Amino acid sequence: MTIQVNLFLSCVLASFFSISSLGVYAQDNALTTQEKADGWQLLFNGKDFEGWTSTKGTSPDVSWKIENGQLSLKGAGGKQHLDIISAAEYSDFDLRVDFKLTEGANSGIKYFFTRYSEGGWLGMEYQLIDNDRHPDAKLGRDGNRQLSALYDMLAVKKKVPVKVGEWNQARVVAKGSQVSHYLNGQEVLRYDRKSPAFEKARQLSKFKEAKPAFGSVNKGHILLQDHGDIVYFKNVKIKAL
Repeated sequence: MTIQVNLFLSCVLASFFSISSLGVYAQDNALTTQEKADGWQLLFNGKDFEGWTSTKGTSPDVSWKIENGQLSLKGAGGKQHLDIISAAEYSDFDLRVDFKLTEGANSGIKYFFTRYSEGGWLGMEYQLIDNDRHPDAKLGRDGNRQLSALYDMLAVKKKVPVKVGEWNQARVVAKGSQVSHYLNGQEVLRYDRKSPAFEKARQLSKFKEAKPAFGSVNKGHILLQDHGDIVYFKNVKIKAL
């Protein structure tokens, strides 16, 4: 009997510590000890808008809200869009963002976002969109406005299926002129900002008149786009490379 009791208690304790450990390592909007040691920085703490602002100088909470550790617009179809940007700027980096689309939603994550001398505030955009229900996904060239594409520039080389209403992870790795887009751990697009292919895409895009040349800047803010549709964000983190 004593042996059976001890075995039972051992199993209970093992289960408890296993669950506790998972809670520590899977906690949303927090960095593990290893991530901190590796140089990761949390951009969204799940509680408030610390570290975020807007190009208009308007507080993010005018249009955005935080509930249950998730960042989203207060409502769809707002008349005045308010993109929010990181207070800090980044050059070489590894950026990861968990997102959840709602039906028919369109949004985006921009990087190297800054004010151009001609063209205003611009940035490279990792497209977030419901490919099946939002009409903009059918526009552009060869799918360059679809999920995880470089918006209006380059289409993905590999399509990774996602389900609306479920959490997914966007990842952007930028090092020098080399940039890669990932979706749920799989590389879907890799490009060189100094390549002829990129220059061709730029000349065919809506950004061709920008000065300096669109995509040539090496530092800028991280932006979460207000396109009027509800998309949820969490676990926004970045590491300088």
